[in-house]
Amino acid sequence: MNPLAQQLNETLERETPHVYSMLSNLGRSIYFPKVGILSQSAEAKAKAKKFNATIGIAIENGQPMHLKVIQDTLSAYDPKDIYEYAPPAGKPELRTAWRAKMIKENPSVEGKGFGTPIVTNALTHGLSIVSDLFADAGDAVIIPNKNWENYELTFGVRRGAEIVEYELYNSDNQFNAAGLREALLAQKDKGKAIVILNFPNNPTGYTPGPAEGDAIVAAIREAAEAGINVVAVADDAYFGLFFEDSLHESLFGKLAGLHERVLAVKVDGATKEEYVWGFRVGFITYASQSEAALAALEQKTTGIIRSTISSGPHPSQTFVLRALQAPEFEEQKAEKYAIMKRRANRVKELLDSGRYGDVWDYYPFNSGYFMCLKLTKVSAEAVRQRLLSEYGVGTIALGDTDLRVAFSCIEEGDLEELFDTIYKAVTDLLNG
Repeated sequence: MNPLAQQLNETLERETPHVYSMLSNLGRSIYFPKVGILSQSAEAKAKAKKFNATIGIAIENGQPMHLKVIQDTLSAYDPKDIYEYAPPAGKPELRTAWRAKMIKENPSVEGKGFGTPIVTNALTHGLSIVSDLFADAGDAVIIPNKNWENYELTFGVRRGAEIVEYELYNSDNQFNAAGLREALLAQKDKGKAIVILNFPNNPTGYTPGPAEGDAIVAAIREAAEAGINVVAVADDAYFGLFFEDSLHESLFGKLAGLHERVLAVKVDGATKEEYVWGFRVGFITYASQSEAALAALEQKTTGIIRSTISSGPHPSQTFVLRALQAPEFEEQKAEKYAIMKRRANRVKELLDSGRYGDVWDYYPFNSGYFMCLKLTKVSAEAVRQRLLSEYGVGTIALGDTDLRVAFSCIEEGDLEELFDTIYKAVTDLLNG
């Protein structure tokens, strides 16, 4: 094993032994090179005042070389803020700004120990880092039965982890904390579990209420007290899009410092929060009271980044940073939130109107981009195909009964026609 990896492991084993035991084989082996091209280039950038012949970019007239046809469309930006490589951990100013935003929007993190967010190539990359660092073959990854299908690829296919599902909703149509608890405690013999908490949920658009959130935290605490090391991952892809009296904070704040056997990880990003899907700017943040442990986890994370994508795109990081610093940012974001909330409320109004009879139920939703119909008389795939072939309408079929509808991409004035059309496709099938 490389001495640098060994040093990081020794730090984690000394500072947070349970976190050390959570690491996968890859997680224990990975490190960020201190002696190499990047470190020598960083040293040269600070000290080489005459000529800096280290890093693989081209310079012309004292600026990064660039094409005029590209710069003409980006003339508001200094070439040094878009053409140079960003550091593997991300643009430092952006990391600092995102941490400040996190504290402002999640008061529960105040006084908790957590690191500076590390920039990822959006959220899938952040989850992939979690998978690489903590998932080995056979490790349990606990998710609800209504989930984003990419978890299977990221943790199951790529790392060989065992996907363990529990029912998302209980008999009261609330979050099934008892099911989560049971799935966690079933890992007693393994002594380890990775739990993914995705709120607002994809595909249902559900976020638990405060009491449900407390029950989730209690279940994770009970598992830790039973001797299970828990990597608790808050997948906050749709954070902030809370339209009713649900939790309005990430569970990361309550999970941070919960127990020595719990490692809280927050994966979030500008992707959906700031409506910049194609920018691919995400973040991963670790919680720990030990600064040394946080530094070691950051080094291992940047080692994963260095060995996969090297670093994230600099232009999009600059664009997001500029937005966060803009005086108009909060006002413009509130305007978009209001549009999304009106769409969600209109969907619920339509579904509660009684105009669609008994051909479907819908799963509780109060946040995010999506909602799910539960079809009671025909298959979801048959409806999906009928909508496409006869009406030119796209939806997502999930299993036999569930049809996911993304109201986020439908104008409020078109929602009535959308659900009327879905209803027509269902009745077409019923009438043969």
